[in-house]
Amino acid sequence: MKQIITAITLALTMTANVQAQDNTWEQVTASEKTVQDAKYLVGAVPEKNGRVVFETTIKVPGKNRTELFGIMQRVMTAMTKEAGQLENSTITTTEPDKGLLVGSYQEWLVFKNKPLILDRTRLYYNLVADCNDGEVHLSMNRIFYIYDEERTPLTYKAEEWITDRYGLNKKQTKLARVSGKFRKKTIDRKDYLFRMIEKELKK
Repeated sequence: MKQIITAITLALTMTANVQAQDNTWEQVTASEKTVQDAKYLVGAVPEKNGRVVFETTIKVPGKNRTELFGIMQRVMTAMTKEAGQLENSTITTTEPDKGLLVGSYQEWLVFKNKPLILDRTRLYYNLVADCNDGEVHLSMNRIFYIYDEERTPLTYKAEEWITDRYGLNKKQTKLARVSGKFRKKTIDRKDYLFRMIEKELKK
C-alpha cells in the first residue's frame, strides 16, 4: 500500500512539472494537426557557408531604423523572460547606430508532454536583427541542442542533426525517426518567432 501511495504521489508531481514545461508558444488547432510533413521536408532547413541559418527580411514601410531598432530591442528583451527560457538567455549585442541587435537564447523545446513522460531538449540559438529604414533582416543561427540530460547528456549541432542529410530518411520523403522531431520543432519555433516579430513590427 505504501508503495502504491508513493507511486501516485510521484505521478501527480511529474504531471505538474510537465504542465509547467510545455511549449507555451505553440497554439496547435485541429486543422493544423492535419498538415502533412511536406513543410518539413527537403529545403526546409537552409545552410549558408556550411552552417544552418534561417533568415527573413520584414518590410516595414514608413518606419525608420531608430523606430525599428526600438521595437526589436523591446521584443527581443521580452523574449529572454518568457516561460520556458533558461537563466542565461540574454541580449549580447546592442548597437543602435548600426541598427544591430543580437540575442542569445537558451530554452526548453518540448517534444512530448504527458503524465510520467517528459521528452524535451535544451535549444540554444542566436537571433540577429539588422534594422534599416523600412525593413528588418532577421537571422536565427548557431543552433544546437543538449538532450537526455537525466541519463546521458548528448549535444547535437544543427548542422549534424536537422539538415536534409540528417533530419530526413534516406529517400528524403519523411522525417527521420529521432532527429526528425528536432527538425520539426525547430522549424515550428522559427516560424512562430518570425511571425510574432513581424506582427510587432507592423503594429
